[in-house]
Amino acid sequence: MLLCLLGMATLWTTLCGISHSAPDLDGMEELVWAASLELGYTKHPPLPSWIMHFATELLGRPVWLPFLMGQLFSALGLWFVWKLGCELTSRRRALMATLLVSVTAYFSLRGTIYNHNTAQLWSITASIWLFYRALRGQQTRDWVLLGVVGGLSMMTKYSVLIQFTAFFLYLLRSGAWRQRRTWIGLGWAALAFALIISPHVWWLIQHRFEPLLYADASLEAGGRLAALGALLSFILDQAGRLAPMLVVLGAWALWRRRCGDRAPGHAANDESFADAQDAPRYIQDFNASDRQFLLWVGLAPFVSTILVSILLGSRLEASWASTFFVLFGFYGLWWLRGPESVQLRRILILTAALHLIMALGYAAARGPLAQSLGQASRSTYPGPALAALAVQHWQQHQPGRPLRVIVSNTWLGGNIAVHVSPQTQVYIDASDEQSPWFAPGTALHCGAVVAYSPQGRAAPSAKLQALYDAAPWKGVDEVPWSGPKGRLIDLHWAVLPATADCLKSQRPD
Repeated sequence: MLLCLLGMATLWTTLCGISHSAPDLDGMEELVWAASLELGYTKHPPLPSWIMHFATELLGRPVWLPFLMGQLFSALGLWFVWKLGCELTSRRRALMATLLVSVTAYFSLRGTIYNHNTAQLWSITASIWLFYRALRGQQTRDWVLLGVVGGLSMMTKYSVLIQFTAFFLYLLRSGAWRQRRTWIGLGWAALAFALIISPHVWWLIQHRFEPLLYADASLEAGGRLAALGALLSFILDQAGRLAPMLVVLGAWALWRRRCGDRAPGHAANDESFADAQDAPRYIQDFNASDRQFLLWVGLAPFVSTILVSILLGSRLEASWASTFFVLFGFYGLWWLRGPESVQLRRILILTAALHLIMALGYAAARGPLAQSLGQASRSTYPGPALAALAVQHWQQHQPGRPLRVIVSNTWLGGNIAVHVSPQTQVYIDASDEQSPWFAPGTALHCGAVVAYSPQGRAAPSAKLQALYDAAPWKGVDEVPWSGPKGRLIDLHWAVLPATADCLKSQRPD
């Protein structure tokens, strides 16, 4: 299992790091937010940004870091899927189920995107594993750990409440809620959960529940018809993102039909094909309670989200389902059958081949192919060139002074800042609320470069535009995006000089 996870993380991180000149939008956002350790941010809870902060302290801010972090959390999520599988069945069958789900988009292609969805994979899968252990063994330790991990998941993204709903429904369906020891265990879990999230709750109160308001606004669909259209798109997207697992199962079925269950090097005979047809499916060895657990805990997040969206007319984003399908690899055990060693070898070969094909295809499409076609994608964004121009203009007008502040939106500002220096931070849209790493009112004391680009996915906010208009030095540069065939980015730049407050703070006593 460890070798498989190491190979997967290395493959995807290396190919994305080579082919991309910039991370995805969410990955860049995490690099920017990692500037300081806050108890919360305007859009999300803080845990993923804390982890990125420590990663940048150790490794700096290279473009490949978000790819690595996304794959590490994807691998950790798969590790807990395997741990659950070892509780349910044999280690080989657990590995087969884990390999099957690993090729779905959320653990593979989208596993390179370090955002709050990917960062939540480990805590969701660990919570499911601990929930299973707690119900079966009723050990206080497992209940407490469930509360701790559940709290960390809440500190990652509030959507963990959907998984908690699945746990609640399973408690009702299984009858476990009638047991006194279950309620005692839930009490321990709730206490641990409350202790973990209490600092963030205090922060929410102090900041007018900003992330919750952002989440609420994200659900607005603009009408019932628009919501139904978004729901249909959501379902189709999920089918596409699960399709690689179905490809592996289909290829396995064809392989088995042609070769039966014989191991490599053994001649085919009629008995092997007869045995292949009569072999029981792996799921038949599961007891009824475990099958019920897999179905209710595994399907409830997706089904309940669909039902709520239909009832409330809320909008759904495809990526919000990142943690909904973590148990779907076990559903492959409803089809798999035959000698475990033979089938494990086949599943391993098929999943490894598909990972390699997808990673190579994704890297080629997002890198060399996009460059040759002149496609303006985030993966080909010219961050180093933009940063070089920002430094050039800064040094021309503020010679000898380090550039520490970029006033821009998260995307453009982040692409400039990470290529300037480890100390350069983004003053997001000239907003103190969005940039808590600056003390209020101090971000511009030592000067800054203002940057925006309407043609480069960085239109200015009103505050940013006002700073640009008031700057003593300003101009517009054109930077090619995605090679000679691509469009030009209109980099509007301005230099704000250092103020007397900066000079005073740097004067010796």
